[in-house]
Amino acid sequence: MKKSCIILFSLFTVFVGDSFSQSAAADPDPALIGYWQNWNDFQCPYIPLTQIDTSYNIIPVAFAVPVSGTSYNMTFTPDGVSQLTLQRQIDTMQMRGKKIIISIGGANDPVSLNDTNQRNVFISSMMNIINTYGFDGIDIDLEGSSLSVSGGTIANPVDAKIINLIYAIRKIMDQYRTQYNKKMILTMAPETAFVQGGMSAYAGIWGAYLPVIDALRDSIEVLHVQLYNSGSMYGIDGHIYNQGTVDFILSQTEAVIQGFNTAGGYFNGLRQDQIAVGLPACPNAAGGGYIIPDSVKAAIQYLRGLAPKPAGYTKVSSYPDLRGMMDWSVNWDKVSTCGAVYEYANNFNLIFRPSQTLSLNLFIQGFYIQAADSMRRDTVRVILRDTVSPYPIADSSAAFMNSNGSAVFNFTNAQNNHRYYIQIKHRNSLETWSKSGGEIFLSSVMNYDLTSAASQAFGNNIIIVNTSPVRYAVYSGDVNQDGSIDLSDVVLVNNDASFFITGYVNTDVNGDMVTDLSDQLIAFNNAGEFVMKAVP
Repeated sequence: MKKSCIILFSLFTVFVGDSFSQSAAADPDPALIGYWQNWNDFQCPYIPLTQIDTSYNIIPVAFAVPVSGTSYNMTFTPDGVSQLTLQRQIDTMQMRGKKIIISIGGANDPVSLNDTNQRNVFISSMMNIINTYGFDGIDIDLEGSSLSVSGGTIANPVDAKIINLIYAIRKIMDQYRTQYNKKMILTMAPETAFVQGGMSAYAGIWGAYLPVIDALRDSIEVLHVQLYNSGSMYGIDGHIYNQGTVDFILSQTEAVIQGFNTAGGYFNGLRQDQIAVGLPACPNAAGGGYIIPDSVKAAIQYLRGLAPKPAGYTKVSSYPDLRGMMDWSVNWDKVSTCGAVYEYANNFNLIFRPSQTLSLNLFIQGFYIQAADSMRRDTVRVILRDTVSPYPIADSSAAFMNSNGSAVFNFTNAQNNHRYYIQIKHRNSLETWSKSGGEIFLSSVMNYDLTSAASQAFGNNIIIVNTSPVRYAVYSGDVNQDGSIDLSDVVLVNNDASFFITGYVNTDVNGDMVTDLSDQLIAFNNAGEFVMKAVP
């Protein structure tokens, strides 16, 4: 990772630095991991934590760093908001099902635990940060001089920095479990030299992360090696691959799953569900390694066994349970001056989240024809909202309703087994929400019937339009879409009705393409009942 949005890339190195409640929600799978920059930069501005695109579900906060003059006494200070505000934002994100973790180190702040005293100070200072903000875990992003190998093996390291780091992480995880009665999330974001670089040599930084990964393999939630700011690297096929290519994604990702030989012994790979592909969010987010979305998709789908071979590298096996993707950073992903806005998040959704489908039954009061038990057709928009206040929007979709009151809505950002409110919007109808508690997609499918009973709408806020068969409909007449049907709507309809305005206009409350007395009656009757939207 990097501490600044501007990266200076050196030709003389093979790596460059890249870069309050405890939620009980399940660990995200698939995972979109995005680093949140706790500072402002004119190229990728600060954004409030709560305004991050909802696709991101594991969010490392960058960074906890050593107190000046030390390499081990950790501190974290919010840059854009107060401590209390950030605590509340973290709490809000956790209630939305997001995992907010604190990332340690970064490119500009090496962390070294040279003896047991430094190790113990590191443990206590990190626990203080975790407890203060309610983080769900830690991300290890140690770079530069933080780790190095001078001897030993992967299974039996001899360097104090490595031994002390392994002990410290285990101790932090133990203390976290004791305090919160759940497992702490542990992720790692090493540079390629520290991991796959072990195939070239096992000394200095080369392969220096491998003993840490090996010792903590049963605790690691996700390993996402930085496949950027990198020199060329060996694949397990013995060939050399360069960053910024499909082959680099393929070779380096498969290496950490299959394992490989080093001068320090064999590195046994991790499970495929522990591995995510780490890339820059857009071209300017790193000094090298950016790959266009279509190529990223081709590489990952090939690894998952869902697409043909896209480049020169031939995989050993398929990995359908590959965990997901990581990027540096959510701030870079949001800007429009470096690729499309949320280009990386949108590509993740195309790759890992199949379209979720909602089959909705819905009648619109004015458009419903009782004698035929059918409806004039029109477009309706469905908005999916989280069930936790302030009910942020997760996704939206529009569809043309059939005459029988049915339509299918497709969503790319919605997730299985997550509860959503269904918010109904129509051009001249009253905004209507689904019943209290929310609904879920199971195996990417949700069915919802808003015609069968008043209780299907939040606050029973729908009207019966037929008793045999029983049919309910959303209220018609909110012409100005202000959330209530009142005199202002009646005036609009009356004015157009006086001129018999024709065409697709909002004052045509019954959808027959002319505004007349029949539309006036619907709006007037509902206004007389002071009908207003009902929301959580």
